[in-house]
Amino acid sequence: MSADVKKEIQLEIAHVLFIDIVGYSKLSINEQNAAVDELTQIVRATEQFQQAEAADRLIKIATGDGMALVFYTSPEAPVRCAVELSRALKDHPRLRLRMGIHSGPVSGVIDVTGRTNLAGAGLNIAQRVMECGDARHILLSNHVAADLEEYEKWRPLLHDLGACEVKHGMQLGVINLYSDEIGNSQLPKKFQALKKQRARARLAVAATALILLAAIVAAFVLVSKKSTKSASIISEKSIAVLPFENRSEDKANAYFADGIQDEILTRLSKIADLKVISRTSTQHYKSAPENLPEIAKQLGVAHVLEGRVQKSGDAVRINVQLIKAASDSHLWADTFDRKLTDIFSVESDVAKSIADQLRVKLTGAEEQVIAAKPTDNIEAYDAYLRGLAYTLKPGGTSRQRGNFLGAQKYLREAVRLDPKFALSWALLSIVDARGYITTGLQPTVALREEARQAAETALTLQPNLGE
Repeated sequence: MSADVKKEIQLEIAHVLFIDIVGYSKLSINEQNAAVDELTQIVRATEQFQQAEAADRLIKIATGDGMALVFYTSPEAPVRCAVELSRALKDHPRLRLRMGIHSGPVSGVIDVTGRTNLAGAGLNIAQRVMECGDARHILLSNHVAADLEEYEKWRPLLHDLGACEVKHGMQLGVINLYSDEIGNSQLPKKFQALKKQRARARLAVAATALILLAAIVAAFVLVSKKSTKSASIISEKSIAVLPFENRSEDKANAYFADGIQDEILTRLSKIADLKVISRTSTQHYKSAPENLPEIAKQLGVAHVLEGRVQKSGDAVRINVQLIKAASDSHLWADTFDRKLTDIFSVESDVAKSIADQLRVKLTGAEEQVIAAKPTDNIEAYDAYLRGLAYTLKPGGTSRQRGNFLGAQKYLREAVRLDPKFALSWALLSIVDARGYITTGLQPTVALREEARQAAETALTLQPNLGE
């Protein structure tokens, strides 16, 4: 691999483990040489090192006070290697290491000696992440942590530290990987000063939230007093969209059924002359409940929309039926067999059909909004629906962080696939903002900045998005 390294690694994504001997400069020359030799022996004894080297999918770079291991196998390889090293260090108490891990691009360069070497963001960021830690820390970039978050075995080991300011004022999101047996649970020194600042920020946010909550409660009390008399009268132009049933063989497609329901509900809510119950109020009910009249009465609506979604590959079947709650009778039903690329027309057709059945007159602007396609990129839309599904999941404290991280991951992917996807930018901003306020995500400056930029991007792309 080394003879043709430049050709082989151009524009490749590598998974980098950067290792540094803490206190190296304070050692004598003999002690430095002994420490590097000891580190080399421990590293070479790890299973991940041996497997990658045997497969010719590893590059080793000496850094003087440590080394960088560049894996071309999997994102887990440097993490597993770091875990092996952390366990091995228990038998080498004098060797104090800190480690940083990142996956990113690297490329071949010719150094001053004329030899081929490596450079690129993959190496640079791994080193910056490492420099945020102290002895025994195993620190990961957000990118690596997001990949590991998908797997149950890694999730309990990931502890978000927030943003660390590194060279040139760059802010890096850092995750501390540790358990009772590996890593270092102590807060790195660079983060200790930030801890007090974050505590003050949380208090400020909490105070603001309490003030807003008090204002909302006061407004609600005033409005409820005025509306009590009319609350018992249910408008004929009212509807609740119950959760759609996932009829796909692959139960993992439940996100798609949830997304279609939410998108139809969103389009209906754009009609000013139609009362639409929020998803928050309907999500606790079944897709086809037996006591439909009672549920409609509880929700204060005259009509209910039920649906079933079946997805197989790029083919989708959607069955919907509009029911008059008082008599439990069907007003309208239809089946839509479409390709994924034509899914937006189904959402639009359903909304228009319901408006016709309930004799709701649409304005020209409402017709345009209902028929609008949020994106032309179906992969971006699928990522958006996956992210949306995470935001719709019920979340206690134990699951909240996983839901926020899952939503972030897919919404970031959606806007990467289609940078003009305003709806996805808007939802990303909401996820970040909620995560910041509730501390479902680490309330860092970087998170707050992403929320602001996402909101600004959404409004720049579609100024009337919030209407």
